Amino acid sequence: MAALSGGSSETCPLKSTLNRLQSNTFGSPRARTRSEPLYVISLDRYGRDLDFSIRFPDSISMSESLFDATLTDGDCKIRVSLDPAINKLISRNKLHCGSVVRNVEFSRGDADAGDGESFHVCGLEVDRLYGGDAALRALSSVNVRTIPWMFGEPRAGPLRARRTSYLPLWNNHDFCGDMWRDTPPSEPDAEDSEEEIDVADMGSTVSLAKVRRHFLSGSRQYLGALCVRILHKSRLMYYGKADQKCDSPYKAELQVGDGSANACVVLWNTVCLDWYRILHPGQVIRLCRYRVKDSYSSRMGKDSEPHIEISLNSRNPTAQIYIIPKNQISPDWALPDLPHSFTCGQEISSCPEGHICDVIGVVIFVGRSERKVKRKDGQRSEMEEYRWIQMVDRTSDQPIMIKLFSTSQPDVQSRISPMALVVCTRLKLIRSAVDGATTFDYLTNTSLTQVYCTGTGSRPVMPYRGIRPIRRFLHWLRQVDERSLLDRAVVGGYFSYPPLPVSLHYFMESKQREAGLISGGEMKLECEKLNYREKQRFAIQCVITAACYHHREATGRYQLSDLPSAPLSPRVPRQREGSEPYRTPVKRKLFSSTSARKRLAPPLQPLTTEDDAERDCSLFDGAMEFLVGEQDDDSIDDEDDDNENFLTPPISPMTSRLGLTRVAIETLPRVFSYERRHVQTVAVGMQVNSFHKLLPQRELDSFSPASCYTGYFSLTMRALSDGVMLDVIFLPAAPGNLHWMPLPLSHDNSWESVLSHGGFSPHAPPPSPADLIATANQLTNQRLVCVLDACALGGERLELVLNRAFPLR
Repeated sequence: MAALSGGSSETCPLKSTLNRLQSNTFGSPRARTRSEPLYVISLDRYGRDLDFSIRFPDSISMSESLFDATLTDGDCKIRVSLDPAINKLISRNKLHCGSVVRNVEFSRGDADAGDGESFHVCGLEVDRLYGGDAALRALSSVNVRTIPWMFGEPRAGPLRARRTSYLPLWNNHDFCGDMWRDTPPSEPDAEDSEEEIDVADMGSTVSLAKVRRHFLSGSRQYLGALCVRILHKSRLMYYGKADQKCDSPYKAELQVGDGSANACVVLWNTVCLDWYRILHPGQVIRLCRYRVKDSYSSRMGKDSEPHIEISLNSRNPTAQIYIIPKNQISPDWALPDLPHSFTCGQEISSCPEGHICDVIGVVIFVGRSERKVKRKDGQRSEMEEYRWIQMVDRTSDQPIMIKLFSTSQPDVQSRISPMALVVCTRLKLIRSAVDGATTFDYLTNTSLTQVYCTGTGSRPVMPYRGIRPIRRFLHWLRQVDERSLLDRAVVGGYFSYPPLPVSLHYFMESKQREAGLISGGEMKLECEKLNYREKQRFAIQCVITAACYHHREATGRYQLSDLPSAPLSPRVPRQREGSEPYRTPVKRKLFSSTSARKRLAPPLQPLTTEDDAERDCSLFDGAMEFLVGEQDDDSIDDEDDDNENFLTPPISPMTSRLGLTRVAIETLPRVFSYERRHVQTVAVGMQVNSFHKLLPQRELDSFSPASCYTGYFSLTMRALSDGVMLDVIFLPAAPGNLHWMPLPLSHDNSWESVLSHGGFSPHAPPPSPADLIATANQLTNQRLVCVLDACALGGERLELVLNRAFPLR
């Protein structure tokens, strides 16, 4: 890099490569950089459009997303589009902002598709030896913003699709980029040649009730302006599809009222870009030049009576929106107050399933960001991002659990940290039954959920400050011991909720129609499909072959010392003369070539005898039959001991292996640092898309692991089906840590009990790690149904955490 090494700009490898491409009129339409490194300093995603098949005829079946990147060598920078074949590197976070790339192959844009002035990257190699933060180190002395653009600054917006704005990297519901206005646009032109309605009487105001009656009577005449209060605001909806032509395929809903009635206002397309960030619940707005339709729920037949929908479009006609200042709102308008339904932590358990409520509390835990990918017709169609949050209020010692997906306020939501006062509105109660009787409650989003958080700038627009539940909570907050809350504050790490059952019987019943047991090979294939921070749960038959405890030294923040590993060697029976080695007796044959599923009795088979009645095939019974297979009386050898007959597939040098032998920095929760809370919030979040937001790769490791996690167990497991080896982390629930709530049932703290309960007993002191490791031989030859949570952490790193392990009798 000439700029970094003091050389002239003439030696700039990026410029020389692209100049060679431009001058090579009759030669190859492509040019490749050599071994010089280039750095990715931004990465942006957008949806493809109708011209995709023209631009990328060989990539029709690939991802629905396209990506643009900014590359630099330190002397100059250029904005380029990336070939869809590179998408898989981005989806696994192997290629990301801050990556070092080499041997980059460029081509010119397609003039027929309107891309003639831009450049396209056909292929590249990611240099993983430099590490994920190599660009930060290499460009540490350079102001990236001032690096000059080669061939001039590129046009704003996506390069290879007719879209007006970019999408977030990791979900489809947040706004992203400077296209989204945060101040009202200038007043629209009074003249509109495309008007289709009579706007002669723009000064008059009508009620929602009158507009509704007028529309339902069959008239489509414009009556006048609406003056309404915004009651609720939905999260953003992106509806872009590759086969649809729309520059700004966005939609958002506002629930509004004016005292006579309530209605849904829909912002469409570029109206979303102009107004979505500006409009908030509680505001009073005046709407002109709108269209009236049947509401969506009425069209779908979901309403018992018809309702209307107010559509605001950028044309035909061009909608007008005005925010009315508070001092100009007249009491004579009789506008409704903002609705609220605050529920305290103590009341949640007595509310019915699906109850919609608002909550307020002090945050004590903010989990890492993870993703859920919704699949449709075999393709990945929608990405959702979520994180777990725990809050406490004045009514209960047990925290309020919230699984928070995207809302209309990504800028606020991304900065939530412990010790912040948070209000969440329009949450829905989810109730999960465990072990047939015990239930666990948590709250999650509706489409209208709003989040207000101290320290994020949301206070000026927070419309609930004066109401009684807020005042009572603030009164309690003045008396609370802040030190006790701070001692409980934790950030990031693996977290699973609600807890799983503590018996195999109830676990299998809880799965219902979900996928059952999986083989090691199948699990490997499924894990290879996981996108970055996508989490999935698997159930697999295993034996534990080694156990090790890693202890965090009290004198160090992240140094670990290990107890000696406890290898577990299965007892192998004496091989009879002339017998085949490693032959599994039919009595214990697992995942044999004859499909075990074919041997399952039909669940609804008629009962003919008392014996049949006793063997009534429930889901659990069918699953158990799949686990152990049927007995073949002719093949049972009475001389073989039951334990000795148990064999697992031999280990081959080529055996596949999954997981990490040491815990990843993202897996352990961290002590909350109030002074560095903004850095910590970014560190536990998702990979950023811009260089100026990047943190060093090890920044998260500069925060101490939470004191309640003094260490962790690493377990080596072997899949009984095919010998695939699994390196698994086990974080047992213990007093004070995240998974100790609610307390597990009492048990004897043996390995079998600890694994099936997911942690230690609340009625006895936890055994020391040394004692557990010393008794690890209890697991020798023990067949287990293991419930594993897999999460792709980026690159080749796959986190496997043991949630439960149920012994098979």
